[in-house]
Amino acid sequence: MPAPRSAGLIAVVVAMTSLLGAPAEARQAQDTRQPLGSQALGAQALGTRSDPANLTELRKEAERAAQELEEANKALIKRRTEFEAAEKELEGKLQALAKAERHLAQIRQPVSQMAELLYIQPLASDTVVPFLAGDADADTLRTMASINHIVMVRQQAVDRSTALIQQTERLAAEAQELRAGNLLAEAQMAAEVDLLRKRSDKVVKSLTAALVKMGIKIDKVGRAALGCNPLRAATAGEYPNGLIPKSMLCPLQQKGFSLRADATIAFVSLNEAFKRQFGKQMCVTDAYRSLAEQQSVYYRRPGFAAVPGRSNHGLGLAVDLCGGVERFRSPEFNWLEKNGKRYGWFHPDWAYSSPFEPWHWEYDPKMDTLP
Repeated sequence: MPAPRSAGLIAVVVAMTSLLGAPAEARQAQDTRQPLGSQALGAQALGTRSDPANLTELRKEAERAAQELEEANKALIKRRTEFEAAEKELEGKLQALAKAERHLAQIRQPVSQMAELLYIQPLASDTVVPFLAGDADADTLRTMASINHIVMVRQQAVDRSTALIQQTERLAAEAQELRAGNLLAEAQMAAEVDLLRKRSDKVVKSLTAALVKMGIKIDKVGRAALGCNPLRAATAGEYPNGLIPKSMLCPLQQKGFSLRADATIAFVSLNEAFKRQFGKQMCVTDAYRSLAEQQSVYYRRPGFAAVPGRSNHGLGLAVDLCGGVERFRSPEFNWLEKNGKRYGWFHPDWAYSSPFEPWHWEYDPKMDTLP
């Protein structure tokens, strides 16, 4: 019979299996455990938003969800490593159990042999009676001594057998409990990782849908939308300056231009605020530049373009603007200078004087202060 605690753990594993097999709505309603990430799971982060155009908030939520998912995956990997160690411990317990059973069989063997000997050579009454009367000869005494020794050895064997039986039962219970605990922990963590992954996917889909509503064009198979996933921003940063693949870039509302995903999302939000202020969207003359394009600009406009391979345009983090912003201290320039940093966009210090480029603006995700 398994130990009570082991039976309880097995029951929990069965319940967990049933939970994982239930519909998603039922699982969310039943799961009240704290997640591996920093925030509680469930519907709190997946509800309908009153302002679907708040792209910055959606981007930050997607980034938080991705961080929690990454932490959960790391914890799961760590747990699986611990599980492997526990499995080795379990294997050791099972080997100890097998050894104890073999030892028990060895102890039982002489007891069985003694019992067989007594059966073949039983003590006759003519041996016991003289011994009790004090008239026993040497043979009788030797026989009685042998009997006494056999009884003593048998008792020792019985005691050791009892101890070994108790040990084997304990080892069996520990092994069962260890396996049940490992299975339970594995199931719990896998369920949490799955919920976090679904949450992250849902947030990214909401973000993509909001971008489409704001005028971002994606192809029929949604290929461009993949580049608008803010979780790819870090991946895009791993490519050399000017060599970011088109699939890693997100298009702007302004046709023909693109940036890194997080920069585009922030720019679209900024563009909407600009449109509310001036009744028109921002005018863009340049955004991401490939290495070849940067080389062309560098040679055509010496002194007004960074050395190829060193421009923020090549990182997908800079735009050149028109529509009034290119005129220093125009209403458009002043508004953008005052409000751009809330969205992570700013006019770099060097562009105020050397070289003087009022049209050039850059994105810094750390500067993005919108809630």
